[in-house]
Amino acid sequence: MDAKLLRIYLNDHLATAVAGRELAGRARRSNQGSDFGPFLGRVQAELDDHRAQLEAVMERLGVRKDPVKPAAGWLFEKVGRLKLNGRVRGYSPLSRVLELEGLAIVSQGHASLWTTLAAVVGDDARVGDVDLGALAARAEELHAELGDARLRAARSALA
Repeated sequence: MDAKLLRIYLNDHLATAVAGRELAGRARRSNQGSDFGPFLGRVQAELDDHRAQLEAVMERLGVRKDPVKPAAGWLFEKVGRLKLNGRVRGYSPLSRVLELEGLAIVSQGHASLWTTLAAVVGDDARVGDVDLGALAARAEELHAELGDARLRAARSALA
């Protein structure tokens, strides 16, 4: 195992986890009072848990957190708010579609992370009690739910 490359890989995923959590929080706030609000609250909680699990695995493996990458993930999400959504000001139905697409991408990345870790460090005693397969399955399930929500939002916004 190449410790340096593993550190880079895990810190890159930590940056994505931060950006995804920020995106989920923004989407949840923007959709309060809609049918999507409670679902997005659950997505945000799931992404919070993912980040906590990732940080715990990093600590167990002795991987130092890079302070720059999570900050970059946070900033990336803020810059992403500048995208055009068909309205000069305010929230657009297209915003919801794009947010759900972004969250689906994040959840697929989480599933890939856990699957990769299972293959690379799954036999490592330091993470022996972490069910990496279950974490990957949870991320895949969330990805499927986000895909369904994205299609509902797209039908509403674009049809």
